[in-house]
Amino acid sequence: MQWNLVIPLKPLVRAKSRLSDTADDGVRPGLALAFAQDTVASGLACESVADVAVVTNDDVAGRELAALGAVIVPDVPDAGLNAALVHGAAAVRSARPGAAVAALNADLPALRPRELVRVLGAAALWPRAFLADSTGVGTTLLAAAPGVDLAPAFGTASRARHAASGAVELLTTGVDSVRQDVDTGMDLRAALALGVGPRTAAAAAGLLIAD
Repeated sequence: MQWNLVIPLKPLVRAKSRLSDTADDGVRPGLALAFAQDTVASGLACESVADVAVVTNDDVAGRELAALGAVIVPDVPDAGLNAALVHGAAAVRSARPGAAVAALNADLPALRPRELVRVLGAAALWPRAFLADSTGVGTTLLAAAPGVDLAPAFGTASRARHAASGAVELLTTGVDSVRQDVDTGMDLRAALALGVGPRTAAAAAGLLIAD
């Protein structure tokens, strides 16, 4: 099965506020863009992915991610993460009726295409499925088969909400790069230990990241 990824990205100036202990206001927008660039590049390199749609109203991010090959979908609802994902999935399916869609976080800078293949292969066995993040509290990927509503419930404790919604939790092992999103300095250290993409490596090179 070929998947269409939908990646939401808030305006860069408002992104990654929880990284304030590691990066100041002038650095965080560049880090957020680098995370998204490496995530999109890895998604496009995944053999199970047909296309990547990024839902954003940020002009800089839209231009840079389009240059990588992503389709940019304006965040018309402008009403938060879940509304953006519903809108993005609808835009994908208006162009490709019956498409399988998967919402993916924009902050997976260590993402490995081969690991994403494994996760999407497992998701193809279910109408809706999700992958918990590295903390076991949130969600990094939510997948919906052709003809099935995505019905995203991202946000605080989204793992529990997605499970309660009837989505199947994927217990695939050896896919740490798909689980490791970056919200805090500790998350960034964990992603760097896994091995991040070139844009994140460059953006993070000047940061003092304590052990």
